[in-house]
Amino acid sequence: MNNFILQKESDDRIAQLRINSRQAILLVSICTCIFLSILYLSAEILSDMLYEKRLNEFKKNYNIMSNNLKFLQKKLEDLDNKVSVIEEKDKAVRNYAGMPEIDLDIRKLGTGGYGIKSNILSDNIAPMINEELIALQLDIEKISRNVNLEIESYEAIYDKVKKDINRISKIPSIRPVKGGYLNSSFGYRKDPIDNVTRFHQGQDITVKSGTPIYSPADGIVKRAYYAGGFGNHIKLDHGNGYTTLFAHLSKIKVKHGQKVSRGEVIGLTGNTGRSTAPHLHYEIHHYGESKNPLDYFFHSPD
Repeated sequence: MNNFILQKESDDRIAQLRINSRQAILLVSICTCIFLSILYLSAEILSDMLYEKRLNEFKKNYNIMSNNLKFLQKKLEDLDNKVSVIEEKDKAVRNYAGMPEIDLDIRKLGTGGYGIKSNILSDNIAPMINEELIALQLDIEKISRNVNLEIESYEAIYDKVKKDINRISKIPSIRPVKGGYLNSSFGYRKDPIDNVTRFHQGQDITVKSGTPIYSPADGIVKRAYYAGGFGNHIKLDHGNGYTTLFAHLSKIKVKHGQKVSRGEVIGLTGNTGRSTAPHLHYEIHHYGESKNPLDYFFHSPD
């Protein structure tokens, strides 16, 4: 058995500690265990600190990503609403160009798109954010298809319009007055004078008396005189079955049989005839059938 002597010199005395090999191994083992325990505890504390730091960073990034997603979702909703407006205008423009509406099934499917790549989503993203990203991509894909469909539709309309420009020049397609606001609309309403419900065949636009009235298309003046409820009024024949009527004028600036061009001033608004306040009563008829003028407001007179 080997003996180890630990000796300490202090003043004139010598202190000795004798240990054998087994005791030395035990002592080294104890010191090693203590050292490893301290190292392990230090690593645990450091790991907890790093975890806490990463958790805080993740929460911060999660909140930022969540807010960005909400912002994008709001933008997509706005874009989707605008696409819906474009779709309604597309229907009106197709009617204007004498083209059939897009089939409902085709409109639902749309055309083309960017495609969804599921592998771009990280497995480390929180499940809720992951689901929102997938939903967001689906919305983008849907809107993309609808936009592509509308682009193709307008290209088809443009080609049709180029071939049929003469007929289209005679379709009433501009707002007959600048400014003002829409009052009594096309459809059933209570008459403002006798309070009886009747079908209102036109669109009333409230403007101050003396506001210029513009011809909505090329045409010929068929009527230009004072008559009962309409007061001073003008009727234009644009050909291809289209006629327009303008009532309650303060002044008529055209004559029967006169040719007029789109955008030409034909009279001034007023309050003549069966009217309660200055405004323009505007009607559109196609082969004798009354049409909603709002479906033909594609341009302002400018």
